[in-house]
Amino acid sequence: MIEYRFLSFLNWAIYFSGVSPDSCRSRDRLVIKTLVAAMEAKIGNFFDSVSSFFGGGDQIPWCDRDIVARCEKEVVEADGVKDELRSESILRLSWALVHSRQPENVQRGIAMLEASLGNSSSPLQKREKLYLLAVGHYRSSDYSRSRQLVERCLEIAPDWRQALTLKKTIEDKIAKDGVIGIGIAATAVGLVAGGIAAALSRKK
Repeated sequence: MIEYRFLSFLNWAIYFSGVSPDSCRSRDRLVIKTLVAAMEAKIGNFFDSVSSFFGGGDQIPWCDRDIVARCEKEVVEADGVKDELRSESILRLSWALVHSRQPENVQRGIAMLEASLGNSSSPLQKREKLYLLAVGHYRSSDYSRSRQLVERCLEIAPDWRQALTLKKTIEDKIAKDGVIGIGIAATAVGLVAGGIAAALSRKK
């Protein structure tokens, strides 16, 4: 029985590792360790991919509180200097806010960008603000609005890789949420149908 279990485990390891069975006739410990390590790696990759799908991970960076605080200090210190320098410091603060982990900071960043969008001095600056607004709405889970903004950004700079990456991230998130929503809806329908069937069987 022990030998049977050992062979079953070994065959399972061979299957997951992709190693040819002919190369595994020897019971050498090194071969077994190699097979087990390969099996664990493949299983780990599988669960990582599942976790990534439902976790909604993305490549947009986060910004810590201390960075936000430094940007806020920079804006205060820029008061009274040239408008161009002050605008740059405000834009850096907006960047930090929409990338913040605190929802209230993200909303502050969105408000600042929306207030200054009409005063953009160049297409490049408008592109930057539209992109940051798209990031802010993405962080706020308003994916539809985020996609609209990044598309406006791409109208100005169609080949801007950063905006193209954000658009793909948004579309992937919308697709994943749709799949999860369908699953929840199907489960709810199944529960309702089961409840109705149970009620009818009681009446009979």
